[in-house]
Amino acid sequence: MARTIGSNGPKTMEAIRKAGLRLIFEHGYAAMSLRQLAAEVGIQSGSLYNHISTKQELLFELIRDHINELLRQLDRALQGKVRPVDKLRAFTAFHVTYHMTRKREVFIANSELRSLEPKNYEAIVALRGAYERRLAEILSEGVTEGEFEVVDIQVATFAILALLTGLTAWYRPGGRLTKEAIVAAHEKLVLSSVAPGAKGARAQPARAPSPTASTRSRLARR
Repeated sequence: MARTIGSNGPKTMEAIRKAGLRLIFEHGYAAMSLRQLAAEVGIQSGSLYNHISTKQELLFELIRDHINELLRQLDRALQGKVRPVDKLRAFTAFHVTYHMTRKREVFIANSELRSLEPKNYEAIVALRGAYERRLAEILSEGVTEGEFEVVDIQVATFAILALLTGLTAWYRPGGRLTKEAIVAAHEKLVLSSVAPGAKGARAQPARAPSPTASTRSRLARR
């Protein structure tokens, strides 16, 4: 790639992030070199250090910013929702829609978690736990108010997130179903799974798990 002429700091940093995201997605964090990244952006290898200190820093910032954006947009999607069933519907629609358009970010945040250094790993685990807690609190509130029947809040939280995130493995734009139809199908699956009287369900109110406990439990089962 030709050298970027006249690019300023923010513009170059954005190019580095976009190139890094693509290269990590296509080749994996371990296989991507800073020399390769610099060539993709169109700058000298030494110039990268004017923008990032290490490859680890780039990975951490990509994952951190992705989850922060996920949390920010989720909170906006939940604004004005009062009933637990409306919150769960909004959560589902948001999560599915977001993950249909952020495949690279989602893949890296999941597959490259193991590549983070301990301090960075713990920071990301806490952020992921905060997102899980949003869903756990909705389910817990629904059980308390009699709108949901859930055997175990923590198990339901992990199961719903796995269901909703799973579409990144098969969704392709321009497929048989529209985005709206895919969202509607997932909403029906999620809401029916917690509806009172659903087969196999038994009401059991429980506190939403703490971010650290919920996340570590899920990661341990990988």
